[in-house]
Amino acid sequence: MPTTSAEPPPARSRLVALDVIRGFALCGILVANVIPISASVASDAPVTTALTTPGNGAVDWLHLLVDQRFFPIFSLLFGVGFSLLVDSATTRAARPRLVLLRRLLVLLAIGLAHMLLLWAGDILTVYAAVGLLVLLPSTWLPRWAVAGLAAVCLAAAILLGAGHYAMVPGLFLLGSALTRYGVTRRIEDSTRVPALLALVLAAAAAPAVWAQASFERAGDIDAPGYRIVFAVAGLLIAGVYVCLLLVLLRSPARRALRAVFAPLGRMALTNYLTASALVLGVANVVGHPERWSSKTVLVIAGTVLAAQWLFSTLWLRRFRYGPLEWAWRWATWLRRPPLRATDPTTEQTDEHTTERPTPPTLVT
Repeated sequence: MPTTSAEPPPARSRLVALDVIRGFALCGILVANVIPISASVASDAPVTTALTTPGNGAVDWLHLLVDQRFFPIFSLLFGVGFSLLVDSATTRAARPRLVLLRRLLVLLAIGLAHMLLLWAGDILTVYAAVGLLVLLPSTWLPRWAVAGLAAVCLAAAILLGAGHYAMVPGLFLLGSALTRYGVTRRIEDSTRVPALLALVLAAAAAPAVWAQASFERAGDIDAPGYRIVFAVAGLLIAGVYVCLLLVLLRSPARRALRAVFAPLGRMALTNYLTASALVLGVANVVGHPERWSSKTVLVIAGTVLAAQWLFSTLWLRRFRYGPLEWAWRWATWLRRPPLRATDPTTEQTDEHTTERPTPPTLVT
């Protein structure tokens, strides 16, 4: 039976893989966003999502590996986290959908503030709006309908060449469906499945990336075919990245991956927002972002991420949540959650958690 008033759920076993994947995606998103964020320093600079400008007869390898390769991962995880929150709210609140509504409205306010004060390319406003229009209504649908809608939305967005924002509804619904079918809770149970899936996705991604590079060499990036292969390549490469991470998490590399990416992933909201401020600060000091090479972009992104990793790691040693994550949780449940961590390895948030203990890895 649900409680009569909304209250934060107690500590549960955290899905470490989701933290790692989320932190990994955050790193890639920052690399892709360094140029667009820094370009906004000039008032007449257009908002773009491209790390480089293809079409000059050469293809930047960083562009092929990064642009639109991490955005699908982050979007999918938002759908996953939302459905995990649905589980918590359903069992712990008298009006669970009101909890979900508050969470999305607060995210919308945060996104609007980010967009107006720092960077017009903010994605949080899109996430909140799509959450309100798609994710929240989907909680009334059976899981098979959610999975079907995810496939339809993704196919339509790709075939229409509508851009990466158009893929958000499908990715949200796909993440929700994976959680509702129990895939999320079994994400660390196997090595063979993600390894085989990585091979299949890589085989499918190779011709898509080749076609994308061909369009870019020819400077034909306005063609409808380019937008289609760009979206397909992005989704497939994103899938390869996720599967490879899941394989590595079942290896001796797990401890290193957790140490590097989990702190960033647990404080993804805080780190996403502060990254804009840090990159804008660099752009104001260094200037001329249009001249920055891929090497410069990597140095700037690496420096920002290193600072954020250090802050996140030190912060989470003493506190259960990141500062903005804590405030967001407070607004979601309308009850002040405890902040200090008595045991930072076991205290959890309402997202990316499961009632089932985390399965053992091959290492142990």
